[in-house]
Amino acid sequence: MDWFTPEEITAIRLSLKVAVTAAIASLPFGVLVGWLLARRRFPGKALLDAVVHLPLVLPPVVMGYALLMTLGTQGTVGAFLQQHFGIVFAFRWTGAALACAVMGFPLMVRAIRLSLENTDRRLEQAAATLGAGPWRVFFTVTLPLAWPGLVAGTVLAFAKALGEFGATITFVSNIPGETQTLSSAIYGLMQVPGGEAGIWRLAAVAVAISLIALLLSEWLTRRHVGREEI
Repeated sequence: MDWFTPEEITAIRLSLKVAVTAAIASLPFGVLVGWLLARRRFPGKALLDAVVHLPLVLPPVVMGYALLMTLGTQGTVGAFLQQHFGIVFAFRWTGAALACAVMGFPLMVRAIRLSLENTDRRLEQAAATLGAGPWRVFFTVTLPLAWPGLVAGTVLAFAKALGEFGATITFVSNIPGETQTLSSAIYGLMQVPGGEAGIWRLAAVAVAISLIALLLSEWLTRRHVGREEI
């Protein structure tokens, strides 16, 4: 007897695809913004910090609506991307990944920023004294020291993407096989009589994936710290 229906398997696969894409695609930007907030002083820094954390305090539906109005086919940016590059985000799985990346970005930036603020800058200064350039110092000293924050931020963004609902359903709707993730599939089952069994199955999958991600994050962090102590 099969545990999951074909529709549920599709939703699980799509959720993983969306969550992984969202976490990986936002990581370079998370590192950049986290580094700016941790290491640089510039006009508008407080404003940038507030804008980055805005998705945490605004209703997800508002963020989804803003994405739809901006990047939808009728939006200024969305229409431009479609006409000149053939890129469409609205009602596509890529739009779901984008919405999830936006919602998880504050968690990623915060973890990376805290990690960068707690690194020993004397090691960076020592590397620079020995002749290493700024980019080499960043990639060979700064990032390895901030590794726990990078891992934690990526896992938090992944977990947030896995459970995101409001922004995605507003921006990309709930299209089976295209944008129907675990959360939207559970919501759909809530509207169907007798859908309780499917809800529990999908909820169990979501919990299991999140736990595995958190345990993997803890293992990678402890392994990295153990190597540093050797």
